[in-house]
Amino acid sequence: MTLQTATNITWHAGAFTRQEREQILGQKGLTIWFTGLSASGKSTIATALEQSLLHAGVNAYRLDGDNIRFGLNKNLGFGSADRAENIRRIAEVAKLFADSTAIALTAFISPYVADRDAARQLHVEAGIPFIEVFVDAPLDVVESRDPKGLYKKAKAGEIKEFTGISAPYEAPPKPEVHIRTDQVDVDGAVKVILSYLIEQGHLDAFKVQAKQ
Repeated sequence: MTLQTATNITWHAGAFTRQEREQILGQKGLTIWFTGLSASGKSTIATALEQSLLHAGVNAYRLDGDNIRFGLNKNLGFGSADRAENIRRIAEVAKLFADSTAIALTAFISPYVADRDAARQLHVEAGIPFIEVFVDAPLDVVESRDPKGLYKKAKAGEIKEFTGISAPYEAPPKPEVHIRTDQVDVDGAVKVILSYLIEQGHLDAFKVQAKQ
């Protein structure tokens, strides 16, 4: 995703492998990557899923696109190069959370296939599951929601390079989970994702269902 520029550095392995850590903590780490247009429902669903997982005793943490730009990525804008760096950084952070056996929930527009594929490849190389969730809704629907008034500003020319209006969004060709938020509510979306995680062996069905 980017070239290594630091020199004279050495990777320092911990006392436990990820597999040993998973056995000790009784949980497997992974990253659930939510992608979709602004106002499609990514953050809302990620928040609800985080709540369900925590109530079930599963360690999960949500990394939200806007929140990350208040700190870690506060120096990045919305041009294509900055968007790529934004996703590169959060992919590395999500991988660290997942390596610790937490379930990392990332809610980012992440409009470009190449950037999401790079995030996936980072996890593949580390042997960490990467689950892409396409939170999908037609443009007219997300425009009608527009909780932050961003689409209105973008159409008025007040926001440059706004995804879906003046910048492209490349939909995932083969996401692990595809959710149409104009057809299913938040609870329904969470159930779809939980069912997928259980079916794929990422979650203990009894633990999750006992809390529902």
